[in-house]
Amino acid sequence: MFIALLAVLAILGAACSDSGSDGGDESTSGEGGESSGEGALAEFDLEGQAVTVGSKDFTEQLVLGEIYVQALEAAGASVTNQVNLGGTAVAREALLAGEIDLYPEYNGTGWTVHLGNEDPSFDSEELTTNVREADLEENGIRWVSQAPFNNTYGFAAGPAFVEENGELDLQGMADYLAENPSATVCMESEFPSRPDGLVLFENETGFSIPQDQIVILDTGIIYNDTATGECTFGEIFTTDGRIPALELDVIDAEGVFILYNVSANLRDEVYTEHPEAYEEIFAMIHEPLTKERMAELNSFVSVEGEEPADVARQYLEAEGLV
Repeated sequence: MFIALLAVLAILGAACSDSGSDGGDESTSGEGGESSGEGALAEFDLEGQAVTVGSKDFTEQLVLGEIYVQALEAAGASVTNQVNLGGTAVAREALLAGEIDLYPEYNGTGWTVHLGNEDPSFDSEELTTNVREADLEENGIRWVSQAPFNNTYGFAAGPAFVEENGELDLQGMADYLAENPSATVCMESEFPSRPDGLVLFENETGFSIPQDQIVILDTGIIYNDTATGECTFGEIFTTDGRIPALELDVIDAEGVFILYNVSANLRDEVYTEHPEAYEEIFAMIHEPLTKERMAELNSFVSVEGEEPADVARQYLEAEGLV
């Protein structure tokens, strides 16, 4: 099912993008070792290591990219900041071409888009292992560490709906739509045609949402209109900061939508210069990033309007890394 639309996926960007927030830049950061020596990352010695860090162009990637930049600087590396490059295809092509040395990427994207495979595992560790082994062998790309959060597609309902109807799973959502012809599902324009989008809901529930119940909206509008009840259900990304901010309830869809756990993607020639350091540094960065924590960081940008670089610094300081 996935192969026929891989080219579309690559153009459309990350499976888990949002409307994003301006942040990041393409300037060159100062020399490494900005840490005062008080954080755990100061124990590493990447002095003399020059790396270019990129990211995709939506909120979560901006935050992660800035975390990578500042963490590597604190470990002594000289970092060129290329955060906010563009969509999936742009970031991946820059990595393969050596225009950047690393960026955050998702295991589901690696398996379906970059490697062109079908039927991804629904075990996050197994999926990352499968991607890690294949991408290293085929493309010389290292998948380093894995964050626990899974930023995948999903649906949500607003607080008033849940108060009246209770929490639903996907089958309950399908049954509600069938029984209530005036109910609507708000989606982004690409979601109905993506192989990792609406079709997975339809395969799971056996229900095809009628066209007159589908409303196509921009991402930011979907979250707000779902919260107010203008949309009965809304398509969301599960670590989006607007979910807790707007008190949205995520429909239970475990084992349906593809997994998207993030790892650091490094060119092998960069990784092999300091393999142990990179493994330890990215493990320290990723381990605290639960779904709730990542959503909170995202909300500081998408809801409260903070700069991704500032949010990154606060995270690293809170974890005692800088």
